[in-house]
Amino acid sequence: MFKRFSSSHVFRRFALPVALLCVFATSGCGYALAGRGSFLPDYIRVVGIPPFENRSSFSQVEQVLTDKVRTEFIGRGKYRVVPDAPGTDAVLTGEILAINVQPVGFNEQQLASRYLFTWTIKVAFTDAMTNMVLWSNDALTVRGEYELSQRGSDIGALGSTFVDQERSSAERIATDVARTVVTSILEAF
Repeated sequence: MFKRFSSSHVFRRFALPVALLCVFATSGCGYALAGRGSFLPDYIRVVGIPPFENRSSFSQVEQVLTDKVRTEFIGRGKYRVVPDAPGTDAVLTGEILAINVQPVGFNEQQLASRYLFTWTIKVAFTDAMTNMVLWSNDALTVRGEYELSQRGSDIGALGSTFVDQERSSAERIATDVARTVVTSILEAF
């Protein structure tokens, strides 16, 4: 009823597929994991990231964005980040050109409950040795939608809730912007 295989037959039957799998797994195909490579010159080790400028009507978002970009660069583990340009190998400068907020969702009382935040940013990464811009984007645009939870019916409570959630939204968008900028710089997109 059951056919019995010898150990040499089993070995021959599975040896070729396993060998082929090993060959294909170790052969280079030209692809790499995102976030692992860098197309920057090897001598760039210290990156200066001075505070971003803020041309928007929202206060303190430049501090949040600057911190997020610095953290993202540090997270790559290969670069030392300093807050000034002098003595660095490269400098990343940025400017928040505009932040727009518009309601995109409404509750049963026709009050705005969901907002679209749109940030427009100008960013440049410059090689300090050659003074050549290695990467730039004069109108990087990042969007994110966020809910405004309504706690209580008091207008003051709604106002403070909006401000708190606006800060939270700014942090989330700043994280997305930082990841986009650093990945673009390091992976030459």
